[in-house]
Amino acid sequence: MPDAAISPPAVHPEAQAGDAAVPARKRPKPGERRVQILQALATMLEQPGAERITTAALAARLEVSEAALYRHFASKAQMFEGLIEFIEQSVFSLVNQITERETEGLDAGLRQAGKVVHMLLQFAEKNPGMTRVMVGDALVFENERLQQRMNQFFDKIEATLRQSLRGAADASGSATPSVDAQVRASALTAFAVGRLQRFARSGFKRAPSEHLDASLALML
Repeated sequence: MPDAAISPPAVHPEAQAGDAAVPARKRPKPGERRVQILQALATMLEQPGAERITTAALAARLEVSEAALYRHFASKAQMFEGLIEFIEQSVFSLVNQITERETEGLDAGLRQAGKVVHMLLQFAEKNPGMTRVMVGDALVFENERLQQRMNQFFDKIEATLRQSLRGAADASGSATPSVDAQVRASALTAFAVGRLQRFARSGFKRAPSEHLDASLALML
C-alpha cells in the first residue's frame, strides 16, 4: 500500500541570522511565503467547527498585513485553489503508483480499486484541513468554481475506479462488464465521500479508516 500519509506543503524555516552582532530576520526566499500562507490556511481549517476563514484572520496568524497576502495570491479563492492543486497532485500521483504496480493476477482490478479508496481515506485522515476542502465545507460562500473543481476531482476518482473495475468484470466473465463497473465505481465513490463528510462533521473524531478493510471486503 503506498504511503498516503501526506502532510500539507512543508513550511521551510525562516533563514537564521549568522553571527552578526545584531541578528536580523531575513526575508523568506522566493515562493516560501506562498507556501507559508497555504500551510497556515490548511492549519486553520483543521480546527473543528471553524467559521469561515477571513484574510484578516489568516494575515493575523502569519503576523503580516492583508496586503502582504495579496502580493502572493490575487484572491482568497486563489489560495483555496492552491490547496486543491496540492490535493490533486498528491492523490493522483499515488493513484498512478497503484495502477502501475497492481497489474498481476485476475483480481488486479479489484486490488487497484480497493487501494485507491484506502489511499484516499488515509490521505484525508492525515490531512483534516484538506478534508474540509474536499467535501466542500470550507468552500461555502467561496467562489463556485472551487466546488466545481472538487466535483471534478471525485468524477476523476470514479472514472479511475470504473476503469479498474471494468478489467475485473471482464476477468470474471461478466456479461455486462461496463454496467457492473459503473455501478460498483459509483458505490465506492459515494462510500468514500460519505466517510470524508462524516470525518469532517464529527469534528475529525470519526476516522475515515474505521473498519475500512472489512467495509471494502463487503463491497469488493
